[in-house]
Amino acid sequence: MSTRIEMMVNPGDEERSAILRPLRAHNRAQAGDPKPESLALLVRDEHTNEIIGGLYGEIFYRWLFIELLAIPEQSRGQGTGSRLMEMAENTALERGCVGIWLDTFDFQAPAFYERHGFTEFGHLDNFPPQHKRLFFQKRLVTASN
Repeated sequence: MSTRIEMMVNPGDEERSAILRPLRAHNRAQAGDPKPESLALLVRDEHTNEIIGGLYGEIFYRWLFIELLAIPEQSRGQGTGSRLMEMAENTALERGCVGIWLDTFDFQAPAFYERHGFTEFGHLDNFPPQHKRLFFQKRLVTASN
């Protein structure tokens, strides 16, 4: 087989999917079915029903990855974030997850995650410049661990 390498700036979903297909096939062959599942916990404005924040995550290989967590300004300090994290953890436990992981920036309240039992397992310096990107995990205690 002969190949060539091409660079594409701002590729679309089609290109991303084409790269993911062989990667997922290899991962499945090595580690089994990841049993992927997405979840969203939506924070809505009670009057307009508009989504104004929430939590989005994906479960695979028995870990919940929290990709997005956004608390609307008007809801901060009222326990909304804590309720979202508790609901996500309960969902992860119900689905048989062994842990939760996420990443955040040093200016996005990493102490919030520490208060919820997460520990840092890595970071990238100067990402963004003069800041850090932090990686956190929390192991869940289940009967099947």
